Amino acid sequence: MNEHIQVFTTTEKKEDAIRIAKILLKKGLAGCIQIIGPVFSLYWWKGKMEESEEWLCIIKSEKSLYNELEKTIKDNHPYEVPEIIAVPIIMGNQDYLDWLNSILQLKTGKSEV
Repeated sequence: MNEHIQVFTTTEKKEDAIRIAKILLKKGLAGCIQIIGPVFSLYWWKGKMEESEEWLCIIKSEKSLYNELEKTIKDNHPYEVPEIIAVPIIMGNQDYLDWLNSILQLKTGKSEV
């Protein structure tokens, strides 16, 4: 059974969010990605409180793909330390989750067990 996850990352520029999203989709590491923004972020960085506008990517994937997904984001992200956070999807529309499974299996060549 697939363990679905949502992964969140942010970028400074919309173009970076779109570029990373397309890479993840082409590699079969995600079935769907929403890009929301700009969002206003407040955070600590190198001892200073910072403020910035960012673009939030919400990435639908599965737990077994997380390590490669994280590596791909890091390899293509302009931030020194990008936010990459995954949370489990514990429930959802079964038709949507079946669609997500079919997309991820098609792209990764995995067959459902």
